Amino acid sequence: MSSSFRSRRTLPIEEDGEDAPRADLLPGHQRSDRRSASSTNLDQHVVLGSHSPGHVVVDLRPTAANVDGGGKLELDPVGRMPVHFVLAFHDLTYNVGRPRRMAFWRRSRHVETDATTARGGGARAREGALLLDGVSGEAREGEIMAVLGASGAGKTTLIDALADRIQRDSLRGAVTLNGEPLGGRMLKVISAYVMQDDLLYPMLTVAETLMYSAEFRLPRSLSASKKATRVQELIDQLGLRAAANTIIGDEGRRGVSGGERRRVSIGIDIIHDPIILFLDEPTSGLDSTSAFMVVKVLQGIAKSGSVVIMSIHQPSYRIIGLIDRLMFLSRGRTVYYGPPASLPLFFSEFGHPIPDGQNPVEFALDHVRQLEAIPEGTDELVEFSKAWREKALARAVSSAACTGRHDKPSLPLKEAIRMSIARGKLVSGATTNTGDNGTAAAAASTAKVATYANPWWAEVWVLARRAFTNTRRTPELFLIRLATVVVTAFILATVFWRLDNTPKGVNERFGFFAIAVSTMFYTSADALPVFLVERYIYLRETAHNAYRRSSYTVSNAIVAFPPLVALSLAFTAITFFAVGLAGGAGGFLFFALIVLASFWAGSGFVTFLSGVVPHVIIGYTVVVAGLAYFLLLSGFFITRDRIPSYWIWLHYLSLIKYPYEAVMQNEFGAEAGRCFMRGVQMFDGTPMARLPVETKAVTELGKWSCLWVTVAWGFLFRALFYLTLVLGSRNRRR
Repeated sequence: MSSSFRSRRTLPIEEDGEDAPRADLLPGHQRSDRRSASSTNLDQHVVLGSHSPGHVVVDLRPTAANVDGGGKLELDPVGRMPVHFVLAFHDLTYNVGRPRRMAFWRRSRHVETDATTARGGGARAREGALLLDGVSGEAREGEIMAVLGASGAGKTTLIDALADRIQRDSLRGAVTLNGEPLGGRMLKVISAYVMQDDLLYPMLTVAETLMYSAEFRLPRSLSASKKATRVQELIDQLGLRAAANTIIGDEGRRGVSGGERRRVSIGIDIIHDPIILFLDEPTSGLDSTSAFMVVKVLQGIAKSGSVVIMSIHQPSYRIIGLIDRLMFLSRGRTVYYGPPASLPLFFSEFGHPIPDGQNPVEFALDHVRQLEAIPEGTDELVEFSKAWREKALARAVSSAACTGRHDKPSLPLKEAIRMSIARGKLVSGATTNTGDNGTAAAAASTAKVATYANPWWAEVWVLARRAFTNTRRTPELFLIRLATVVVTAFILATVFWRLDNTPKGVNERFGFFAIAVSTMFYTSADALPVFLVERYIYLRETAHNAYRRSSYTVSNAIVAFPPLVALSLAFTAITFFAVGLAGGAGGFLFFALIVLASFWAGSGFVTFLSGVVPHVIIGYTVVVAGLAYFLLLSGFFITRDRIPSYWIWLHYLSLIKYPYEAVMQNEFGAEAGRCFMRGVQMFDGTPMARLPVETKAVTELGKWSCLWVTVAWGFLFRALFYLTLVLGSRNRRR
């Protein structure tokens, strides 16, 4: 593996030299002088899309030969490396109905379902939105393909379609890699998807963020030193050396800049060196210099042997110079597909030449917007684009027949993946066996790709460490919760100070237990925002099998448990002796255990809700309402035998019922001969023992049974939380 790391080049960020704007994009006479050359040499510039599955795709740039029998690569006369991967898509069509009012797991801005995206508007928009309409093209290893268009054009939708983030029964058309259908587990393993938003843990440093990503995505067979080496190389490649030890930051804490944050977001998804990289507007919200640096990094990733596909809003001159293929979309249809070099010729033949000194991409975007404003829309431009590509295809095929040079994938898909791993691509979970001779061919012949890079227990360990690190650096969250519990316990202790053994004291104990147990559940509501904040980080990481959903569920419970122990001991220590509860040391220990079990069950309940509700406010509303119903039917206000039969089921589902009955039995069943004063002196000393628990009808289960039922509720809700992760985080549109 060391050779794999050495083969990786650190690409500095440069703003001139070979990355300067292309000659045909220069202003004035410098560009116009080249138009005739573009016309006469069209075949050398035109990049052609996939027209149907299995159709020969031609691109007359230099290509390699094939791989000989010994596994040695042969280069063509000009030395261009072979094209191992070609991602082609043909006639992609995607139509959706009216969006649902509440989508728990999808952000509205990622679903371009505005009525304006449906051609014809009006009635058609109400019936559904045609987000993609017969879109075809291809992306190749070593190149950047950029998808452009106005808002609502279908850029993100196309990226999602290629990344298998749209359910196949809703999407028509074909997506292939090297001629083979692409999707499922293989796509998740060999690709990565960088979302538009920078979703990162704010209290981790840049180096820590990338290191945790390496521990998720790189196999455990790779030593810690090699993972650290990969992280350091990636930091240099991303231009993040100066910010390596700076925290990411958030609204309340100063951290890295916006451009650095974006590059970190890219870094965590390319740590395993994916073969295909999808990016949703990676330059959004960045200044021109930061945007150029981001795309420059992407160019380096492409040159290292990856297919890079991104959506972008309005690239600058310098960024255009880094892009190999452009695809302009207008309301889900292709209005241009090809290299930036052919844009001036394309619009010149269309009858709208690009004025000298104007950015061709800006001109194209403005012209498309103007066409969209008229009734006919972009119909004429779409048809011209089809005819233009067909004419270019005919010329390219003719030239290819003369030269005998066809730019096709040099290897079948499985062989290409094996060879890519042997070249040093750190595909997630990839393992190689170099055999006795240690040749690349031997490694390629035995390379395998696993669904997950690491075993389950290793994922739990890394997730728990990351969560502990992030939590440890925000101690104020735990301190606020501890202060809430301590203040509540202090108030209860002073209000119910040293209760006596009169009938009033007994009734006051009932009240104390009900309020105390309710407090444990209500104070657990602070766990609600935890997953709501982490949800989209989780979605991003599990979309490409960084770890299992069960690993996240277990690590979430492990991290949440230690604070519950501290809260339970604090509450018990303050209230037990101050209120004058019975049982001595045994009673104290059981009371502490039932308080801990109540916190555990409440935390599980709130965690489950966080996986179901879309917003914090809705979650708090559900928590408050649910706990109110649980308290109402717990047996405190009305005993079990007096609850109407049609509500008795809710009594048994009440989370408060079981800890309430447990503490009641712990108090009144602790001393069988205990006497309570009742009435006047003549009845003084009458033994009551278990009479209060029998009067309250809380004798159905013993106190230890109630304790274990409460604990079981906590596990049940976490199992339900796992189901919400499985069913609700498929990262796909319908």
